[in-house]
Amino acid sequence: MAKKSMVEREKKRQRLVAKYAEKRAALKEIANDEAKPMEERFKARLKLAELPRNSSPTRLHNRCQLTGRPHAYYRKLKISRIMLRNLGSQGLLPGMVKSSW
Repeated sequence: MAKKSMVEREKKRQRLVAKYAEKRAALKEIANDEAKPMEERFKARLKLAELPRNSSPTRLHNRCQLTGRPHAYYRKLKISRIMLRNLGSQGLLPGMVKSSW
């Protein structure tokens, strides 16, 4: 089980990303538009830099929904390999069978 503080920090980042997504996209559009004057583009870059760092989607990290584990994460299932094995062994994942040889 991951530290509760790390899981909560990640949830906070997700909320910030969702909150500032539209504003960030609008500023990026202005900043990357070659047709606009250089001063306007520069002002957009400055406003973009003033936004909270944790509102950037690149700062998000995938974590297991059940345990908060950051490594060995399956995107499709949103769980870690350990929980995948446990749930598969218990028969809680449809179509998954424990293999033995």
